[in-house]
Amino acid sequence: PADTLARMAELVYRPVIFAAKAVFAGLGIRFDIVGLDRIPPVGGAIIAINHTSYLDFALAGLPAEYAGHRLVRFMAKDAIFRHPVGGPLMRGMKHIPVDREAGSQAFRDAVREAKAGELIGVFPEATMSRSFEVKDIKNGAVRMAVSANVPLIPMIVFGGHRILGYGRKDFSRGKTVAMTLGEAMHPKRGDDAEVFTVELRARMTALLDETLDRYPAPKPGEDPWWLPKRRGGTAPSLEEAEAIEDRIRAENAARREAKD
Repeated sequence: PADTLARMAELVYRPVIFAAKAVFAGLGIRFDIVGLDRIPPVGGAIIAINHTSYLDFALAGLPAEYAGHRLVRFMAKDAIFRHPVGGPLMRGMKHIPVDREAGSQAFRDAVREAKAGELIGVFPEATMSRSFEVKDIKNGAVRMAVSANVPLIPMIVFGGHRILGYGRKDFSRGKTVAMTLGEAMHPKRGDDAEVFTVELRARMTALLDETLDRYPAPKPGEDPWWLPKRRGGTAPSLEEAEAIEDRIRAENAARREAKD
Protein backbone atom coordinates (compact mmCIF):
# COMPACT_ATOMS: atom_id res chain seq x y z
CA PRO A 1 0.00 0.00 0.00
CA ALA A 2 2.83 2.44 0.79
CA ASP A 3 4.39 1.89 -2.64
CA THR A 4 1.01 2.40 -4.30
CA LEU A 5 0.48 5.66 -2.39
CA ALA A 6 3.96 6.85 -3.38
CA ARG A 7 3.29 6.11 -7.05
CA MET A 8 -0.07 7.91 -6.88
CA ALA A 9 1.60 10.91 -5.24
CA GLU A 10 4.16 11.05 -8.04
CA LEU A 11 1.37 11.00 -10.63
CA VAL A 12 -0.10 14.14 -9.03
CA TYR A 13 3.15 15.85 -7.97
CA ARG A 14 5.15 15.64 -11.22
CA PRO A 15 2.57 17.53 -13.34
CA VAL A 16 2.30 20.18 -10.60
CA ILE A 17 6.10 20.65 -10.69
CA PHE A 18 5.97 20.90 -14.48
CA ALA A 19 3.21 23.53 -14.27
CA ALA A 20 5.09 25.49 -11.59
CA LYS A 21 8.25 25.53 -13.70
CA ALA A 22 6.22 26.79 -16.66
CA VAL A 23 4.77 29.61 -14.52
CA PHE A 24 8.23 30.55 -13.21
CA ALA A 25 9.59 30.56 -16.77
CA GLY A 26 6.70 32.79 -17.83
CA LEU A 27 7.60 35.18 -15.02
CA GLY A 28 11.20 35.19 -16.20
CA ILE A 29 12.47 34.26 -12.74
CA ARG A 30 16.25 33.95 -12.55
CA PHE A 31 17.17 31.19 -10.12
CA ASP A 32 20.40 31.27 -8.15
CA ILE A 33 20.71 28.05 -6.13
CA VAL A 34 23.73 27.09 -4.03
CA GLY A 35 24.15 23.82 -2.13
CA LEU A 36 22.30 21.30 -4.29
CA ASP A 37 24.82 18.70 -3.11
CA ARG A 38 23.38 19.09 0.40
CA ILE A 39 20.20 17.26 -0.71
CA PRO A 40 20.76 13.56 0.08
CA PRO A 41 20.30 11.38 -3.02
CA VAL A 42 18.34 8.82 -0.99
CA GLY A 43 16.81 8.58 2.47
CA GLY A 44 14.80 10.89 4.65
CA ALA A 45 15.67 14.37 5.89
CA ILE A 46 13.99 17.36 7.50
CA ILE A 47 14.52 20.58 5.52
CA ALA A 48 14.03 23.71 7.67
CA ILE A 49 13.13 26.67 5.44
CA ASN A 50 12.63 30.38 6.12
CA HIS A 51 9.28 31.88 5.12
CA THR A 52 8.74 35.25 3.43
CA SER A 53 6.25 34.65 0.60
CA TYR A 54 3.16 32.76 -0.52
CA LEU A 55 5.33 31.09 -3.19
CA ASP A 56 7.76 29.47 -0.76
CA PHE A 57 6.10 26.05 -0.95
CA ALA A 58 6.50 25.94 -4.73
CA LEU A 59 9.99 27.48 -4.74
CA ALA A 60 11.50 25.45 -1.89
CA GLY A 61 10.78 22.16 -3.64
CA LEU A 62 12.90 23.02 -6.66
CA PRO A 63 16.39 22.24 -5.25
CA ALA A 64 15.37 18.64 -4.47
CA GLU A 65 13.93 18.32 -7.97
CA TYR A 66 17.08 19.73 -9.59
CA ALA A 67 19.43 17.73 -7.34
CA GLY A 68 17.95 14.32 -8.00
CA HIS A 69 14.30 14.50 -9.06
CA ARG A 70 13.30 14.10 -5.43
CA LEU A 71 9.98 15.31 -4.02
CA VAL A 72 9.52 17.30 -0.81
CA ARG A 73 6.47 16.67 1.39
CA PHE A 74 5.62 20.00 3.00
CA MET A 75 3.93 20.59 6.32
CA ALA A 76 1.18 23.15 5.73
CA LYS A 77 -1.79 24.69 7.55
CA ASP A 78 -4.75 22.35 7.47
CA ALA A 79 -6.97 25.15 6.08
CA ILE A 80 -5.29 24.65 2.68
CA PHE A 81 -6.39 20.99 2.75
CA ARG A 82 -10.02 22.09 3.15
CA HIS A 83 -9.89 24.20 -0.02
CA PRO A 84 -12.00 22.63 -2.82
CA VAL A 85 -9.15 22.85 -5.36
CA GLY A 86 -6.02 23.02 -3.20
CA GLY A 87 -7.14 20.29 -0.79
CA PRO A 88 -7.22 17.36 -3.24
CA LEU A 89 -3.92 18.52 -4.75
CA MET A 90 -2.21 18.79 -1.36
CA ARG A 91 -3.45 15.36 -0.31
CA GLY A 92 -2.57 13.89 -3.71
CA MET A 93 1.01 15.14 -3.32
CA LYS A 94 1.21 13.60 0.18
CA HIS A 95 1.81 16.93 1.91
CA ILE A 96 1.15 16.94 5.66
CA PRO A 97 -1.72 18.97 7.20
CA VAL A 98 -0.92 20.84 10.42
CA ASP A 99 -3.74 21.58 12.85
CA ARG A 100 -2.40 24.30 15.14
CA GLU A 101 -4.73 23.08 17.91
CA ALA A 102 -3.54 19.47 17.63
CA GLY A 103 -0.07 19.52 16.12
CA SER A 104 0.99 16.15 17.55
CA GLN A 105 -0.67 14.26 14.69
CA ALA A 106 1.24 16.26 12.08
CA PHE A 107 4.46 15.64 14.03
CA ARG A 108 3.83 11.88 14.01
CA ASP A 109 2.95 11.91 10.30
CA ALA A 110 6.12 13.83 9.44
CA VAL A 111 8.32 11.50 11.49
CA ARG A 112 6.73 8.43 9.89
CA GLU A 113 7.31 9.79 6.37
CA ALA A 114 10.89 10.83 7.14
CA LYS A 115 11.62 7.36 8.54
CA ALA A 116 10.20 5.96 5.29
CA GLY A 117 12.79 7.95 3.32
CA GLU A 118 10.85 11.10 2.45
CA LEU A 119 12.17 14.68 2.43
CA ILE A 120 9.99 16.75 4.77
CA GLY A 121 9.79 20.53 4.27
CA VAL A 122 9.17 22.52 7.45
CA PHE A 123 8.76 26.27 7.96
CA PRO A 124 9.85 26.55 11.62
CA GLU A 125 8.98 30.26 11.87
CA ALA A 126 5.32 29.15 11.46
CA THR A 127 4.26 32.42 9.81
CA MET A 128 5.80 34.63 7.10
CA SER A 129 8.44 37.13 8.16
CA ARG A 130 7.55 40.76 7.52
CA SER A 131 11.15 41.83 8.21
CA PHE A 132 12.56 39.23 5.78
CA GLU A 133 14.88 38.20 8.61
CA VAL A 134 14.72 34.76 10.23
CA LYS A 135 12.21 35.05 13.07
CA ASP A 136 12.26 33.06 16.30
CA ILE A 137 11.70 29.45 15.37
CA LYS A 138 9.95 26.49 16.97
CA ASN A 139 11.85 23.38 18.03
CA GLY A 140 9.63 20.97 16.06
CA ALA A 141 12.07 20.58 13.16
CA VAL A 142 14.86 19.51 15.52
CA ARG A 143 12.58 17.10 17.42
CA MET A 144 11.39 15.55 14.15
CA ALA A 145 14.95 14.96 12.97
CA VAL A 146 15.77 13.29 16.30
CA SER A 147 12.63 11.12 16.33
CA ALA A 148 13.13 9.98 12.72
CA ASN A 149 16.93 9.74 13.06
CA VAL A 150 17.47 11.76 9.86
CA PRO A 151 19.60 14.82 9.00
CA LEU A 152 18.28 18.35 9.50
CA ILE A 153 19.11 20.64 6.56
CA PRO A 154 18.79 24.44 6.91
CA MET A 155 17.65 26.32 3.81
CA ILE A 156 17.01 29.92 2.77
CA VAL A 157 14.68 31.09 0.01
CA PHE A 158 14.86 34.79 -0.86
CA GLY A 159 13.01 36.75 -3.54
CA GLY A 160 9.58 35.17 -3.66
CA HIS A 161 8.17 38.00 -1.54
CA ARG A 162 8.95 40.41 -4.38
CA ILE A 163 6.36 38.51 -6.44
CA LEU A 164 3.68 37.49 -3.93
CA GLY A 165 3.87 38.36 -0.24
CA TYR A 166 2.08 40.33 2.45
CA GLY A 167 0.32 43.16 0.60
CA ARG A 168 2.45 42.59 -2.52
CA LYS A 169 1.56 41.18 -5.91
CA ASP A 170 3.96 41.93 -8.76
CA PHE A 171 4.07 39.56 -11.73
CA SER A 172 6.42 41.67 -13.82
CA ARG A 173 9.24 39.62 -15.32
CA GLY A 174 12.89 39.25 -14.46
CA LYS A 175 13.16 38.97 -10.70
CA THR A 176 15.78 36.82 -8.99
CA VAL A 177 14.99 34.08 -6.50
CA ALA A 178 18.07 32.93 -4.61
CA MET A 179 18.21 29.76 -2.51
CA THR A 180 20.97 28.43 -0.28
CA LEU A 181 21.15 25.06 1.42
CA GLY A 182 23.45 24.61 4.40
CA GLU A 183 25.35 21.65 5.76
CA ALA A 184 23.22 19.03 7.46
CA MET A 185 22.90 19.05 11.24
CA HIS A 186 22.61 15.73 13.10
CA PRO A 187 20.74 16.15 16.39
CA LYS A 188 20.53 12.93 18.40
CA ARG A 189 18.51 11.63 21.33
CA GLY A 190 19.78 13.21 24.54
CA ASP A 191 20.71 16.47 22.81
CA ASP A 192 19.00 19.62 24.07
CA ALA A 193 16.36 20.48 21.42
CA GLU A 194 16.30 24.15 22.47
CA VAL A 195 20.09 24.49 22.12
CA PHE A 196 19.95 22.85 18.70
CA THR A 197 17.07 25.15 17.70
CA VAL A 198 19.13 28.22 18.60
CA GLU A 199 21.96 26.79 16.49
CA LEU A 200 19.55 26.08 13.61
CA ARG A 201 18.33 29.70 13.64
CA ALA A 202 21.93 30.96 13.77
CA ARG A 203 22.80 28.82 10.74
CA MET A 204 19.71 29.98 8.85
CA THR A 205 20.61 33.62 9.60
CA ALA A 206 24.17 33.04 8.34
CA LEU A 207 22.76 31.41 5.18
CA LEU A 208 20.46 34.41 4.71
CA ASP A 209 23.49 36.72 4.83
CA GLU A 210 25.32 34.47 2.37
CA THR A 211 22.28 34.62 0.08
CA LEU A 212 21.97 38.40 0.35
CA ASP A 213 25.68 38.83 -0.38
CA ARG A 214 25.17 37.46 -3.88
CA TYR A 215 21.64 38.79 -4.47
CA PRO A 216 21.38 41.56 -7.11
CA ALA A 217 21.46 45.03 -5.53
CA PRO A 218 18.54 47.43 -5.97
CA LYS A 219 18.70 49.59 -9.09
CA PRO A 220 19.53 53.29 -8.62
CA GLY A 221 16.46 55.07 -7.27
CA GLU A 222 14.60 51.81 -6.60
CA ASP A 223 12.85 51.44 -3.23
CA PRO A 224 14.66 48.56 -1.50
CA TRP A 225 11.51 47.57 0.45
CA TRP A 226 12.32 43.90 -0.12
CA LEU A 227 15.68 44.03 1.71
CA PRO A 228 16.05 43.59 5.48
CA LYS A 229 16.57 46.86 7.31
CA ARG A 230 20.09 45.96 8.51
CA ARG A 231 21.08 45.38 4.88
CA GLY A 232 19.99 48.85 3.74
CA GLY A 233 16.38 47.98 2.99
CA THR A 234 13.21 49.72 4.11
CA ALA A 235 11.55 46.58 5.52
CA PRO A 236 10.65 46.77 9.21
CA SER A 237 13.20 45.43 11.68
CA LEU A 238 12.50 42.18 13.51
CA GLU A 239 11.21 44.15 16.50
CA GLU A 240 9.06 46.46 14.37
CA ALA A 241 7.67 43.47 12.48
CA GLU A 242 6.77 41.76 15.77
CA ALA A 243 4.89 44.91 16.87
CA ILE A 244 2.95 44.82 13.56
CA GLU A 245 2.13 41.14 14.16
CA ASP A 246 0.95 41.90 17.71
CA ARG A 247 -1.33 44.66 16.43
CA ILE A 248 -2.81 42.46 13.69
CA ARG A 249 -3.40 39.60 16.17
CA ALA A 250 -5.19 42.00 18.53
CA GLU A 251 -7.33 43.39 15.70
CA ASN A 252 -8.26 39.89 14.53
CA ALA A 253 -9.12 38.83 18.07
CA ALA A 254 -11.32 41.92 18.48
CA ARG A 255 -13.11 41.15 15.21
CA ARG A 256 -13.76 37.56 16.30
CA GLU A 257 -15.06 38.77 19.65
CA ALA A 258 -17.36 41.28 17.96
CA LYS A 259 -18.82 38.48 15.79
CA ASP A 260 -19.48 36.34 18.87
